[in-house]
Amino acid sequence: MKKGIHPKVYNATVTCACGNSEQVLSTKGEQVHVEVCSACHPFYTGKQRFLDTAGRIDRFRKKYAKFDAK
Repeated sequence: MKKGIHPKVYNATVTCACGNSEQVLSTKGEQVHVEVCSACHPFYTGKQRFLDTAGRIDRFRKKYAKFDAK
């Protein structure tokens, strides 16, 4: 392998806005701050917010029905 082309790898502490921290390998530095992690992201916690897609579609159709009439 060529020498001097690879970035330096650190044992980093990733700290989330929720307070969770984990040890990972990173090229960003020894301290990395993130806004969302697997401990607080809705997809991983199961606290997803489901949207009322049927209501949104009805409102869309009602709003643009006047263009269909022409």
